[in-house]
Amino acid sequence: MEKVKIFAFYLPQFHSIPENDEWWGKGFTEWRNVALSKPRFRGHDQPRIPEALGFYDLKAIDIHHQQAKLAKENGIDGFCYYHYWFNEKTLLETPLEVIRDNTSIDVKYMICWANENWTRRWDGKDQQVLIAQNYEDYNPNAHFLHMLKYFKDERYEKIDNKPVFVLYRANQIENLGEMIDVWDRMAIENGFQGIYFISVSTTNIQDQRAISLGVKRIIDFQPSKNHPARGLNAKFLHYIASGVLRGELKIKLTRIIGGIEFAKIFNYKRLSENNINKFMSNEYISCIIPQWDNSARRKTDSTVIQNGDASLYGAWLAAAIKRTINIESPKYVFINAWNEWAEGCYLEPDLKNGDAFLLETKRVIDENRN
Repeated sequence: MEKVKIFAFYLPQFHSIPENDEWWGKGFTEWRNVALSKPRFRGHDQPRIPEALGFYDLKAIDIHHQQAKLAKENGIDGFCYYHYWFNEKTLLETPLEVIRDNTSIDVKYMICWANENWTRRWDGKDQQVLIAQNYEDYNPNAHFLHMLKYFKDERYEKIDNKPVFVLYRANQIENLGEMIDVWDRMAIENGFQGIYFISVSTTNIQDQRAISLGVKRIIDFQPSKNHPARGLNAKFLHYIASGVLRGELKIKLTRIIGGIEFAKIFNYKRLSENNINKFMSNEYISCIIPQWDNSARRKTDSTVIQNGDASLYGAWLAAAIKRTINIESPKYVFINAWNEWAEGCYLEPDLKNGDAFLLETKRVIDENRN
């Protein structure tokens, strides 16, 4: 029987680039947001400080060796690296280039196109676009040729000689069918059997659209992105009320003077149990989180899903593996994430929990994976 493969999403943000120097100040990486974060309510676990690997720079080859070793020792099969492509302009590509050019780094990997606009969300200015996705000018041929140098890497994850490629916002790609057709054709021309497209879930209607256009599987991304924007409207208020009634959600005021701000506080135990017990059709790939807190990245309207108990995460991971064993291939479980430090969502060791979540990952995988 085919084994269940565990892949963790990987953020390539932790190195300086000229664009971030211009937008956020010289030498900026997201470590600045991580280190400057402060508690916003009693019991709030901020800031999150890395332990074993420190405030690393992803331009350093040795860091990638250490990360790959940690992941492999604890049962994780590989990383899913975010990739930022804006019509032949790339951002934060250096970590992927380091992986590609240094075959001694023992890691399997796949790539997820994070096809969203970049905005000033980190300082509360969501509507100010720094660099936009322009699908009218999107050239699928140029994008494929850029990716080909990764697809040819023996370490790149493939299914039946089809490189796996994840789309973060498939619903935003108007000509998705054309992209899939072009990439499949070009892949075959270059010795592959096509491309194995996976997308991240948005809504059921959009997920089914993606499947109908050639996407093979859908990742049940966590925490769910299916929530309305904040505002005094029926849709947002219903979202808040239903979360409270399910026992998942509490609202905490974090500021009154100078404008009302609040944080949405989710109960990790309830959230994980509800996800374990929900029905998902076999076209969906399970995805779990160890915890989540984007306070470091957002000045307002943060979402907090604190969890200091690695065994709760382990129970969710075990359920995801058991579900996946019983569905058709390919058998993947995704963890969000390996190193999303500014979203409080990581497996790398920190000062508070040490390597507890990594050790729990290994324990659960050893006990449950075939």
